[in-house]
Amino acid sequence: MNKTFEVIWSNVAENDLTSIIEYIAADSPSNALRIFKNIKQTASNLCIFPERGRVVPELRNQGILQYRELIISPWRVIYRISEKIVYVLSVLDSRQNIEDILLKRLINSKI
Repeated sequence: MNKTFEVIWSNVAENDLTSIIEYIAADSPSNALRIFKNIKQTASNLCIFPERGRVVPELRNQGILQYRELIISPWRVIYRISEKIVYVLSVLDSRQNIEDILLKRLINSKI
């Protein structure tokens, strides 16, 4: 019985990660590479146990329970599990107001 999940990164999450890495690389390319590898590897491990992340607290307070997150301090990798797929949706800096960021993205989405 194979219980592995496929991990798929959204364009938004890829863009988030690229922005983070480019910002860090301006001061320390080696640190940026280390952080990039850490975030990618930690997220890829969701293929084995996707429920290990917690429900996003700011969304749980609103009754939205389908989004989970991994904390890779100071970043938060936000994802959703659907069938046998883990969709990585965002990589956000936990030092920022996550509610404002998510609301802005919702308003700006083309859905």
